[in-house]
Amino acid sequence: MQIKFLTLFSGSSGNCALLATEGAKLLIDAGKPGTAILQQLDKLKFDTSSLNGILVTHEHTDHAKGVGVLSRKYDIPVYATAATFAAMEKTIGPLATKNQMVICAGSEFCVGNICVQPLSIPHDAADPVGFMLRCAGRMVAQLTDLGYMPKNILEVASEADLVVLESNHDIEMLKNGPYPAMLKKRVLGRRGHLSNDTAADSAITLACRGVNTIVLGHLSAQNNTETVAYKTVANALSREGLCLGEDIQLEVAPREGPRVAFDLSV
Repeated sequence: MQIKFLTLFSGSSGNCALLATEGAKLLIDAGKPGTAILQQLDKLKFDTSSLNGILVTHEHTDHAKGVGVLSRKYDIPVYATAATFAAMEKTIGPLATKNQMVICAGSEFCVGNICVQPLSIPHDAADPVGFMLRCAGRMVAQLTDLGYMPKNILEVASEADLVVLESNHDIEMLKNGPYPAMLKKRVLGRRGHLSNDTAADSAITLACRGVNTIVLGHLSAQNNTETVAYKTVANALSREGLCLGEDIQLEVAPREGPRVAFDLSV
């Protein structure tokens, strides 16, 4: 069974990932213009018409901007909570009724041979969710846009082979950066975004519980860099005696374009 996962975009300016198996192909978020997502898929020689669905974590434009265009152009079902559908209506435009697939946090559903478990997460959106995606005994966890890491989310994610883990900002860069005070407060709040330090703490727990690969994602363009995020998490893992490349594989999702395609085939 072939199972491939890769991020197409990851960051405060847009997010989109692809999980492809022999039985189903799903986008996780579509937070760039439809043309930009299509260009990336074309570079990968991926047939966009073969998509079986778009999973939407929440309504913010960096996760939903291209949803409507792709759904209308290729007749793709969109999976989101009822509150997310209502909140992103103006962003995505009209969708065919048959393609509005309403989901609920805690209620698993399947698309082809991929089973999806939406999990409620703490973020300043209408009804945001993270996703646990299972296929043939493999699991990918998509966990970005969290103000903090709830214990129950960390426990479920510990079952995954690969976790996309938010590492949004360096706290000192954020505090000393250009954001206005209210925006800094939002990012640092309990419904904001995970810092590199919090990501590091979560990564230690995940690695110690057997997760094979952690992909740091949703980095801020103004308040973080790939180098800073990677070093913060890598150093924390090393201090715990975990060997990078042996005990755990650590990667950073680039803001634009795929860097690594992860093969989870069985």
